Amino acid sequence: MANAFRWAPEYGLDPIAFVDDDGALPEVGSIPVLGRIADLPAIARATDADVVVITIPSLPTHRMTEIARLAQSTGLLVRYLPSFVAALERDLLISDLRSLSVNSLLGRDEVRVMRLTTQSVVSGRRVLVTGAGGSIGSELCRQIDAFEPSALYMLDHDESNLHRLQLQLRGHGLLDSDDIIIADIRDRNRIDQLFEQLRPEIVFHAAAHKHLPLLERWPCEGVKSNVGGTENVLRAAAESGADRFILISTDKAADPTSVLGATKRLAEMLCASYASSGLRVASVRFGNVLGSRGSLVHVIRSQIEQGEEVTITHPEVTRFFMTVEEAVGLVLEAAAMASEGEVFVLDMGDPVRILDLVHNFAAQLHLAPDAVSVRFTGLRPGEKLDEVLVGANEERAATSHPKVWNTRSRNGTMEFDTDKLVELYGASAANNPAKSRELLGEIVRGYRPARSPQPVGLASPYPDDW
Repeated sequence: MANAFRWAPEYGLDPIAFVDDDGALPEVGSIPVLGRIADLPAIARATDADVVVITIPSLPTHRMTEIARLAQSTGLLVRYLPSFVAALERDLLISDLRSLSVNSLLGRDEVRVMRLTTQSVVSGRRVLVTGAGGSIGSELCRQIDAFEPSALYMLDHDESNLHRLQLQLRGHGLLDSDDIIIADIRDRNRIDQLFEQLRPEIVFHAAAHKHLPLLERWPCEGVKSNVGGTENVLRAAAESGADRFILISTDKAADPTSVLGATKRLAEMLCASYASSGLRVASVRFGNVLGSRGSLVHVIRSQIEQGEEVTITHPEVTRFFMTVEEAVGLVLEAAAMASEGEVFVLDMGDPVRILDLVHNFAAQLHLAPDAVSVRFTGLRPGEKLDEVLVGANEERAATSHPKVWNTRSRNGTMEFDTDKLVELYGASAANNPAKSRELLGEIVRGYRPARSPQPVGLASPYPDDW
């Protein structure tokens, strides 16, 4: 396997050492065996390693999880190799993505975002994650748990997601522990009660409505969750004496053209308004996370496996992409750097054309170019042809991390009309879509609802992060 990496430099993996619990071999093919698996953190620091590749696909799941946690606690990226049988069956779409070939999909080298010192932000602290059962929330919980917080509270309104998360983290789904919390961020009294009781020191706020077309259709629901729910959690965090609050935002908040983008931009503005409260706050804008539930890879896998056409909204549509490791590393770095309502983004290079990504993905599966047909469905209301990370009225500034940028407003302020915000809450509570959109436009400068000139009668299966 090590030789295979050397013969295929396009994978970007240069083997430098083995770790193995069988201490009989001093080296394998001139590559040293430096210790046992338990020694992985010390070996990684000594060799300045970036990635650990788990090359035994037959390992029991619990053992695979233990090794992954050990590696992640040291800041290593984790990659897995699929079994030979899985490769023959082509049941390897997600596995291969997580193993080797993400660079061709990203259009750039994967970034090791999280520095080793960053884990001290959550180590020994009481941490709360909202939206804990979602793709990003659950990965946050997995990595934070490896850094040994004094408590990790996992909050979600979806009991099935919480059940799945507890199974993944604890090996059982009894739902009988105090760290599993069912609650709705819209319920201010419930959120206040929880923060008064739990007193979290670090809050990662991932709970939100995220599907762009649904929020275009039901904008009041986006306001209730993405704005009102965020303010409920922010207020409770400040009043209960929390130290840090990190909002998970989206690149759609830059020059927003959708209700999703506008509500997330307003959530960023709310975070900045709490910077003088003694709470260290920051927002993190994500690109599209490869492999998250309901995202690009899952849709393509389903369509290819079923012999269907791959549907894309537009032949020239582009998006920024990141891996889940990059996403979580960015969030934890943001927690370390949070101070005055900053909006952090990852330097993700140039955006990737979706059509190119589909072709690259098919090539990785060794499919002939004509084996995958593509149908274009048209941009949906609120969608952009090209996303941006920094808005027209914003500028980016360097941070202490070479690959993380701080996005600043050119006029130096993110202030907003609080009376208009009260009106917005009233319009959404009255389920008045037109008034809610109007008020969003008055509060969020730069929000211009996009209306595609293309026919949108053909439904696209893609979620908000396309």
